Amino acid sequence: MIQTGDSALTARSSMEVYGRPRGGTQPEYRHLPYRSCEKRHPTHALIEIPHTLSEITGPQFTLEDIRKSSCDLTKQGSGEPSGQRIVVGGQVLDEDGRPVRNSVIEMWQANAAGRYMHRWDQHHAPLDPNFPGRGHTLTDDSGHYRFVTIKPGSYPWSNHHNAWRPAHLHFSLFGPAFATRLVTQMYFPGDPLLPFDPIYNCTADEEARKRLVSSFDWDTTIPDIALGFHFDLILRGRNATLFEE
Repeated sequence: MIQTGDSALTARSSMEVYGRPRGGTQPEYRHLPYRSCEKRHPTHALIEIPHTLSEITGPQFTLEDIRKSSCDLTKQGSGEPSGQRIVVGGQVLDEDGRPVRNSVIEMWQANAAGRYMHRWDQHHAPLDPNFPGRGHTLTDDSGHYRFVTIKPGSYPWSNHHNAWRPAHLHFSLFGPAFATRLVTQMYFPGDPLLPFDPIYNCTADEEARKRLVSSFDWDTTIPDIALGFHFDLILRGRNATLFEE
């Protein structure tokens, strides 16, 4: 177990310390409705490899290492990006509700038209030269984080006939070592595509799926500028956020 501040981001090998999540609350390795999973899931028993110094140590970050503009994705171009401004924030917590401080959070997303600024994304929707679609920040002493960004658009993908991904944000959390990286997705309340998305529905537990959906937040809404959404990231325990393994 790797400690960060008063808490920990754990790799799979340390899951036994806290007990594995209740059945059905985390994604299965092989989820056939997600077609790419068939090529990627393990076909043999997992082999645990002892961590060496390079796995249990890593760079330590402070607020001085984080550029202020990195958490505001609307200020990274030479002009104003297109789309609806939103504020996304919350806390990173451990299984006992304690804040995880000084944890680097990366976030990336499609633009308002549903296209990523990536060479592999050849969707016919337009690119936005003023919106690279990625940012990062550091949790404070209370475990809080905050991003200002654009609400992403839905986009088609080739998983099945007439397949569309719901609007979503990608989050990556780092502990003090690269072996402690956790990745998840955040969705928006009321999205009509959620019942049809095989990635969102890759776990059987309905309450676990709901923890991937943010909530509208009046407190962080900026008058005349941006709507606020709240999304906590809980690392372990019965209320843990679903993470991609």
